[in-house]
Amino acid sequence: MHTMTARSLGLNVLVGLSRARRVTEPPLVRLKVPDGMSTTLGTDAVGVPEELGRRVMARLPRMGCVYADGGRWWWIVPTGSDIALEWPAPALYAPGALVPDTHRHPHLLHRPDGVAPYTPPIPLYVALCRLTDTVPAWSRPVKTTRQDAG
Repeated sequence: MHTMTARSLGLNVLVGLSRARRVTEPPLVRLKVPDGMSTTLGTDAVGVPEELGRRVMARLPRMGCVYADGGRWWWIVPTGSDIALEWPAPALYAPGALVPDTHRHPHLLHRPDGVAPYTPPIPLYVALCRLTDTVPAWSRPVKTTRQDAG
């Protein structure tokens, strides 16, 4: 037989905590890719503060859709562009291109020629690493354990 302890939480408390948590999380908005563009690779987004965004833009030879929301600039990248990449701070990775809903709705800052909305993620990642003095994940020393050093 299960006995209640002082640490057990009732269903009403759990529901209340869940609702309180949702209230404190910022609402999200999906970046809308322009009509006529193909999103067969899915859409995620990488966002950086506006000042860093200006510097990134100057370094990229090719860009997809870029959005601005008043505080951050967001690049559309293919889904899964976070696999095996640790995007350097202060970059934010937004799966599904769901970004925090700020006081200014994101607007399209750059639209590429053609039908693909994507910025190639590797050049974007390298540019961000350079501008933030971050060593890319693939250039970091491999950590070995004693057993591996053998």
